[in-house]
Amino acid sequence: GADVLLTSGGASVGEHDLVQRALASEGLDLSFWRVALRPGRPMMHGRLGDMQVLGVPGNPVSSYVCAFLFLVPLIRHLAGRHDIDRLPQPALLGLDLPENDERADYMRATLKASPEGPVATPLPNQDSSLMAPLAKADCLLIREPNAPAARLGSPCVILKLGL
Repeated sequence: GADVLLTSGGASVGEHDLVQRALASEGLDLSFWRVALRPGRPMMHGRLGDMQVLGVPGNPVSSYVCAFLFLVPLIRHLAGRHDIDRLPQPALLGLDLPENDERADYMRATLKASPEGPVATPLPNQDSSLMAPLAKADCLLIREPNAPAARLGSPCVILKLGL
C-alpha cells in the first residue's frame, strides 16, 4: 500500500548489488538505471504496480544529491504540489575548473555575495563518501556533461540547498 519504495545502495553492478534483481523478480518495471550524474550514477527508478520505486546510491553524498534531485520532486508531485521551488539560479564561478567528462557534475559549493552577484566556489574534496563538504555547502554547482574548462568569474548555474 505504499506510494514510494526508497532503497539506498545495492543498485549498482557489483556481485552484492541485488536490489534491482530482487525487485525485478517481483515485477519491477524499470524506467531508468545508471544516470550520467556525479555523484549518483547508479540511480534507479521504476514501478511495482502503482508503487514508485526509487533506488539511490549507497554513498551518503550520492544518496543526498539523488534524493534532492529525484525523491523530493517525486514526493512533492505525489502530494499534489506542482509549484517548483528549486529552480537553477545564475552565479559566478569562484575558481577555475577543468573540462568536464560525459557526466553532469553536481558539485558541493559555498556561496558568497559580491556586487556582480552570488559567487559559487566548489569545495576542495568532492568525494561522494565525505559528508563534511556537504555539511559546509550552500548549493550544488551544476556542470553540464562535456563542459569546457571554466575560468574564475565565469557564469555558472547553481541549485541552493536547504529550505
